[in-house]
Amino acid sequence: MNAMKKLVLASASPRRRALLHQIGLQFEVKESGVIEDDAPDVSPQDYVISLSKKKASVIALKEVNAIVIGADTIVVINNKSLGKPSTHREAVTMLTALSGRTHSVYTGFTLVDMPSHKSVSAFEVTKVTFRTLDKDEIRAYVDSGSPMDKAGAYGIQDDYGAVFVEKVDGCFYNVVGFPLAKFYITLKEFQQQLGFGN
Repeated sequence: MNAMKKLVLASASPRRRALLHQIGLQFEVKESGVIEDDAPDVSPQDYVISLSKKKASVIALKEVNAIVIGADTIVVINNKSLGKPSTHREAVTMLTALSGRTHSVYTGFTLVDMPSHKSVSAFEVTKVTFRTLDKDEIRAYVDSGSPMDKAGAYGIQDDYGAVFVEKVDGCFYNVVGFPLAKFYITLKEFQQQLGFGN
């Protein structure tokens, strides 16, 4: 896929960078600095879309001619949203809650074009089932430090995270941090709306 304008990813996530490179996109990275607060009393999809809009909009105001990409991912279980753990104890609590159960991963993303200020947003949801984890497994994973920058305190692409997951129902890449198929289609259609062909 060819991007017709400069792309800017408003995220410091190494996983999102890797996924966009995977589909051949070239882009700049500029962290938005938007604080990811606990989800308010809105639906998970509304929350991730709202936060993705905030992230994209902050960076878009600094761009003259570019398409800015904002994104946010949360894990939801029993109607409770799990963001990134702030402490090791919180990571243990999150993984214990996910053990032996099915949860949902929501990612929202927003594209903002400058200078037109036109934008489009979308979201993806994937259901993930964990096998039952023992305390030693959870502790070893948390002690590795890997869960600390990830929603729900795990990365499906990690050594441990990969063996925690028993089943994935939906887009795998969404669980990694970015729904590639939906993003690809959305970006392609957005560029066409902006008059850039394919």
